[in-house]
Amino acid sequence: MKFRITPLNFATAFFLFLSAYVLIYGISIMGGKYPHVLSSGIFAAIFLLFAIVVSFMDLMLRNFFRETKKLWVVELSFITLAIILFLLAR
Repeated sequence: MKFRITPLNFATAFFLFLSAYVLIYGISIMGGKYPHVLSSGIFAAIFLLFAIVVSFMDLMLRNFFRETKKLWVVELSFITLAIILFLLAR
């Protein structure tokens, strides 16, 4: 099996790191209506869920695009589109 490094691998590693960091060091929410509901464990679980979804998306795209160059272009386009949609929704 050939191991290929892709942009979604980096995104998965980032979300796993963020999940572990939030779980170990915690996170604080200032203000809001219900600050006690949003605990660090919930945020860690959300980041872990993001990591699982991104990893699954990486596996799906690897099956469709066999060439590494095309895979990089498609995954970078996907990440860019996700960032643009996030900024527009914000």
